[in-house]
Amino acid sequence: MKRYIFKILITGNASVGKTSLLRRYVDGMFDESSIMTVGVDFFTKEITFDSAQCLLQLWDLGGQERFRYLLENFVTGARGALLLFDLTRMPIIKDILEWVNIARLHDINLPIILVGTKLDLEDLIAVDDESAINLKYTFNMIEYIKTSAKTGYNVEKVFETIAKQLVYINRY
Repeated sequence: MKRYIFKILITGNASVGKTSLLRRYVDGMFDESSIMTVGVDFFTKEITFDSAQCLLQLWDLGGQERFRYLLENFVTGARGALLLFDLTRMPIIKDILEWVNIARLHDINLPIILVGTKLDLEDLIAVDDESAINLKYTFNMIEYIKTSAKTGYNVEKVFETIAKQLVYINRY
C-alpha cells in the first residue's frame, strides 16, 4: 500500500464554516457554538482508498482579514486547498481572488475545490449552482461541492475528492 502525506489548506472568509466542516469531518460532530479561529488551527485525518493510505494535514486558516498577513507562512508545502463560501451570502469576487492568491502563493497550479457551506439553510440559499460553477471555472478550480456540516451532507465527499486528486497527481 502506498502512503501519502498531504497538507491541505482550508480557506475562506470568517464565519463561512471552515472549523465546523473540519470538526464534522474529523470528529463526526457539529457544534453550533464554534468560536472564531485565531490565526491557524490544525487537524489530521487518515483515509484509505484504492490501495493508497493518506494522512491529511488540514490547516484551518482564520478568515479574519487581520490574520491574513500571517498566512503566507502557513501555505508553504500545501498540496491542495478547499475554498469555502457560505451559500446564504453571495461571494465577493475580490475575496475569492484573495483566497486563491493566498492558497496558490507557492504553486500556481495548486488544486482547489470550491465548497459551498450551510446547505441545510435551504430557505436562505442565495447562490445558485450556475454562479458557483462560474466561479469554479473562472479561478481554475477542480470541483464544486455543496455541503452541510450540520447534517454531514457531502462532508466526506469533499475530503475524498481532494485526496483522490492528490494521489492521482502524485502517482504520475
